[in-house]
Amino acid sequence: MAERITSKDNSLLREARAIRDGKVEEMIFVEGLRLCEEAVNSQLPIHALIVSHELAQKPKPAELIEKFATASERNAIVSEKLLASISYSKTPQGVVMLVARPAMTEEHFTNKQKETPLIVVMHRITNPVNVGAILRTAEATGVTGAIATENATDPFSPKALRGAMGAAFRLPIWFRPSYEEVIDWCSQHGVKTVCADLDATTVYTEMDWTIRRALILGPETSGLTRAEIEAAAEATRIPMREPVESLNVSVAAGVLLYEAARQRDHHATKSK
Repeated sequence: MAERITSKDNSLLREARAIRDGKVEEMIFVEGLRLCEEAVNSQLPIHALIVSHELAQKPKPAELIEKFATASERNAIVSEKLLASISYSKTPQGVVMLVARPAMTEEHFTNKQKETPLIVVMHRITNPVNVGAILRTAEATGVTGAIATENATDPFSPKALRGAMGAAFRLPIWFRPSYEEVIDWCSQHGVKTVCADLDATTVYTEMDWTIRRALILGPETSGLTRAEIEAAAEATRIPMREPVESLNVSVAAGVLLYEAARQRDHHATKSK
């Protein structure tokens, strides 16, 4: 049975705002029917479901909301105005979930890797839109896991989660290792690192992407430092016509990862 909340100062709504703002480390804020369904399908523990009275009255979402409510420990009905007070979106989508954060440890990440991993490393990438877009592309191209280093945006922040369109729930993610820890992990597991670097001599189509491989992407504005590039095994570049000097990091990720997917698919076909 759903409880009715009528006050903006209700403890559950205060908790929701704290989770939305990243103040509760062990929980994530999920908004919208599609993302809530992804959260339920991922079988993460659902702490609370908060639905607007207006959405609950619509026949089309009723079946989904019932499914959400069954999976949730706590269910609440609020007005659209109250939902707007906790919503991350300018236009509230009628439903919010407070969900337990998925495992994002080194051990969990390692156990999920396949025999020939393809990993994307987001190092110091702070724009959540780019993080979400990279995760979405990563899943589409067969990446086996993603790493967001200690200075990168949380892949489960509301904006990154929305950009990933559910990919964050399905991809193994290791969050907050240092750059040195990532390089060491790759070395220990026989994963060859390659940096995206504007000054690299090797073009991305000349790289062998069929081996155990980790693609390292640097921050949007400055890119990777020279020391960070030198710490990796290899570097590669995407040719660009003048006067363009760089691509958005999520676009660059797409170009590189689709070449990796092309080579891996071709290699798998030849091996049959």
